[in-house]
Amino acid sequence: MGQILSYMKTKFVFAVVVLMHARLFAGDSQDLVAHEWGTFTSVQGADGIQLEWNPLVTTELPKFVYDCGRPNGNSRAARFADYSGKGAFVTLQRMETPVIYFYSGREQDVDVSVKFPQGFVTEWFPQVAKYESHQMRWDRLHLLPREQNAALTKALPVDASGSHYFAARETDSDFILAKNDSGQKQISEHEKFLFYRGVGNFRAPLQVTLAGDEDTVVMKNMGAEPLSHLFILSVRHGKGKYLYVEQLPAGREQSVKLQLQRGQSDLSDVRARLGQEMAAGLVREGLFDREAAAMVKTWNDSWFGEEGLRVLYTLPRPWTDRILPLTISPMPSAVVRVIVGRAELITPTMEWALMKQVAQYSQDSSQAKEQAIAGTRATGLGRFTEPTIRRLVGKMPSREFSQTAWNFLEAVGKPADRKLALAK
Repeated sequence: MGQILSYMKTKFVFAVVVLMHARLFAGDSQDLVAHEWGTFTSVQGADGIQLEWNPLVTTELPKFVYDCGRPNGNSRAARFADYSGKGAFVTLQRMETPVIYFYSGREQDVDVSVKFPQGFVTEWFPQVAKYESHQMRWDRLHLLPREQNAALTKALPVDASGSHYFAARETDSDFILAKNDSGQKQISEHEKFLFYRGVGNFRAPLQVTLAGDEDTVVMKNMGAEPLSHLFILSVRHGKGKYLYVEQLPAGREQSVKLQLQRGQSDLSDVRARLGQEMAAGLVREGLFDREAAAMVKTWNDSWFGEEGLRVLYTLPRPWTDRILPLTISPMPSAVVRVIVGRAELITPTMEWALMKQVAQYSQDSSQAKEQAIAGTRATGLGRFTEPTIRRLVGKMPSREFSQTAWNFLEAVGKPADRKLALAK
């Protein structure tokens, strides 16, 4: 009996050693957790056709953020030589503000790589070890647990711009120290997350069409996995209304009656209630409470405040892994990735209103042109003016109309106060 017990004990110890060796060989870290959130925005017509587009107004980022126009952090004056004007990317998707958080009980180093096979990475922070248009890699990022390193808050870079950046820091995540060579000197940068952004050329899995005199939204899941937490939101003239669908299975279609003639509320109330419900849905998908709150705060003005009709929904994890393959070494014990899809609808009413403004702009009167520009800015189309113009031009194959429409768009995109624009 003693020999049997001794033999069993030896086998148990051997199994434990083999398991520990396997974990070390696999490079995983049992005390490391990684969480990510971000947004993909697509623009669709009332017929469900997803449109190529370039935002008339881009989201401002802090000056310390790197981009494809200055990958080594050169002068800001050279930023986006081909990115912000007529040579800007015209694509189906805008990948907006993905951030990756880390949580660890001890200091340790991690390597992170993100691939974007069907898109281009355009901005990032902190500096990467390697950048290519379809992928990027951070090497030897040093994680510093938040509780033991609270003083590092003062080391985080600050900037007067970038409203869609700093709210992401309001979490319990670890601090990150990134060290890289820049020219002949080594730079050290602290942050509480990894940030990147880009554009993509692929179709979102959610197709949205309008029916019933624009009062019925028809959603169809064209993907292979179910979509979750779908919020249909209408914002118009300071009023808003939203409806909720918990899940839309793969290949299924669901119609939702908006009934906008009743049930609309003051927009500030809608934003507050919708923000709470959205955050709760993000937590159910795996984010921590403060992460979900930070995400909603980051995008509150864009998701809930911009005029128009849109559907916000949670993309399935397998979809995210296919579109954005992520590798972290050592492998965390848990990786959560929560990406929100945004389907912005260009309605026939919006098209008709913009058509009238283009027609007015075509007049010889400078006063008429100014009124057309002011009227378009007042509609609240904002950065979605460009895809609406693009859709109108596609429907009216007239060289004269096309030239007028693009001249009009350029005029609308110019700052209203030139003196103020020049002073900035």
